[in-house]
Amino acid sequence: MGRGRKILSRLSIFRELLIFLWKRKLWWLMPVIIVLVLFGLLLLFTQSSAVAPFIYSLF
Repeated sequence: MGRGRKILSRLSIFRELLIFLWKRKLWWLMPVIIVLVLFGLLLLFTQSSAVAPFIYSLF
């Protein structure tokens, strides 16, 4: 149960960030944040897989 609350807490922080950007009319920052999140997910998923050596050739 503790892990689920931790994930929900992180998602609520991300949600609050998006609401803040929307209210301040900083729409141009949303693509930057999306790319950073996708890059972070790529690093997370390739950290412990057999695909990791092939990711290096992309960069």
